[in-house]
Amino acid sequence: MSEKTVRVFDPAMCCATGVCGPSVDPVLAAFAADLDWLSSMGVSVRRFNLAQEPAEFAANATVKQALEDKGDGALPVIEISGEVKSTGVYPSRAQLAAWLGVNAESAPKSTGCCGGKGKSGGCC
Repeated sequence: MSEKTVRVFDPAMCCATGVCGPSVDPVLAAFAADLDWLSSMGVSVRRFNLAQEPAEFAANATVKQALEDKGDGALPVIEISGEVKSTGVYPSRAQLAAWLGVNAESAPKSTGCCGGKGKSGGCC
């Protein structure tokens, strides 16, 4: 069985996850937690930020074509084991689990970047 991989081509953001600054988008926080969960399940996860790693976008023909066709609206591009599964939106944990063939029910619900550690947990 080949290694399961997730590659995320994010729009330009202030940091690698977008979970930074005074106003955090809850969708980005949940997605970051979902990727951490996948990583803990043995899935290889890699994110690319357009502002920080533009060469990765140019080197991927599918991502490059999506950007040419749809502009920044194509981002994020979610690639699962080499196949584009989603463009323009961040998928849910259930979608990620289904694409990867893992059980989403075995994991705690996404609680954001702090991982549900309460008020003492910190983000970024």
